[in-house]
Amino acid sequence: MEEQLEQAIGIRIRKLRLDKGLTLDDLATASGVSRAMISRIERAEASPTASLLARICAALGLSLSAFFAEEGEQASPLARRPEQQVWRDPETGYLRRSVSAPGTASDVDIVEVEFPAGARVRFPPHAASHGMTQHVWLFDGELEMTVGEVVYRLRPGDCLFMPVGEGHVFHNPGNAPARYCVVLDRGGR
Repeated sequence: MEEQLEQAIGIRIRKLRLDKGLTLDDLATASGVSRAMISRIERAEASPTASLLARICAALGLSLSAFFAEEGEQASPLARRPEQQVWRDPETGYLRRSVSAPGTASDVDIVEVEFPAGARVRFPPHAASHGMTQHVWLFDGELEMTVGEVVYRLRPGDCLFMPVGEGHVFHNPGNAPARYCVVLDRGGR
């Protein structure tokens, strides 16, 4: 199943890149991800981490939720849990569920995340994500968010608003998984 998802991710990146008329070098420059790594991902020889995939998607003008939406899927206002796209980051093991109904005209994506104890994911500053904002709403566990030079310690029920393009770090300092929701606003992209 994971091998099929890796292959589907590679095929989707290649198709989106070609649809936009971008070469591997163009996408590498726009995303800050090496040409070699993008090529390996497209050929399903490498699994992109959450950080790499987010940078590639931003360079393609997509959020992760829009990337994982089925192409040509009929827009429905209802996204039933069994049909929601789920992806596991190969580096940290975090589980990402796209909750929003795909294919709608909304600039907002809602994502549910299960973040393992001790996990850390760094999203470096990236120009293609400027103008995007997100709310991180913690349901269970602990979450430490670093935005610029400021570190926020979230407890269940806390919600943090931040810009996406300036870079940030998600860290679970606790001994139990953290579960949270990300509400991403692409800002009219």
